[in-house]
Amino acid sequence: MMNTLFVVLQAEGGSPYMSFVMLALIIVVFYMFMIRPQMKRQKELRKFQEALQKGDRVIVAGGIFGKVFEVKDDHIVVEVSDNVRIKAVKSTVLRDSSDLQQK
Repeated sequence: MMNTLFVVLQAEGGSPYMSFVMLALIIVVFYMFMIRPQMKRQKELRKFQEALQKGDRVIVAGGIFGKVFEVKDDHIVVEVSDNVRIKAVKSTVLRDSSDLQQK
């Protein structure tokens, strides 16, 4: 892929320095529009998972809706129905289900 791009840029009659600048520009644009936003979302998700408290409404990775019943170091206990509780790893909590109810 990179070799093909380099050959195409050189075939246009540009100098090798211009080809390098174009390649660097492509990498910068890729970083700004793809990598950086993804890292920001991951950081926000980790922050949300660390701030979980008893009573928060959440959605677990399997699509299970529930309310946080208990918070431990590496896992939480989610109450999915009256007296029905499941244990889930904190990293499987995807988001707050109250966000869906507002929409």
